[in-house]
Amino acid sequence: MDVRPMMEVVKGAAFDILQAADGCPASLRPGRWLDLYSGTGSVGIEAISRGCSEAHFVEMDPWVVSNVLQPNLEWTGFLDASVIHPVRVETFLEQADRFSGNGPFDYISVTPPYTQVDYGMLMSQISKSPIVGENTFIVVEYPLRTDMLDSCGCLVKIKDRRFGRTHLAIYGPKWAQKKRKSDKTLQNTT
Repeated sequence: MDVRPMMEVVKGAAFDILQAADGCPASLRPGRWLDLYSGTGSVGIEAISRGCSEAHFVEMDPWVVSNVLQPNLEWTGFLDASVIHPVRVETFLEQADRFSGNGPFDYISVTPPYTQVDYGMLMSQISKSPIVGENTFIVVEYPLRTDMLDSCGCLVKIKDRRFGRTHLAIYGPKWAQKKRKSDKTLQNTT
């Protein structure tokens, strides 16, 4: 089976970074999470458990949806706070208004199968989609030797970390980057 969930250490770091950047270290602000290439649903499930109001899961494999993702949502009790979109990510992005309808998402996770994605094209498609707003945070898991741009549409890269062969880029609003810099300045002066 080709379902590869995000490593726990990477997922934990991503949520810690998001919570700090968003100004609420204890939890995520209530909002909508979009889990692209969701597979097992572990990232979206973690988002709901940390305070998101709802999560949308985009997974094209019907077997994975019915035998892995949906049972995981039922087992965690998060099925009522979830929407499953059984389509290709590219189709979802092209028809985002039809699928999501309520404007931009607050958070987006992008955890594709490494070898099957052109990250430049994918990030360009995401940046031009109505799923991204000026206060959206995007978490992208990507492999070694992949160049990620310093911005994604109106969002800037606020963090880029390496975990062995896995990298994690987090994009967010400019105010989140400025907040991080001012926090560093405060720490250096004390």
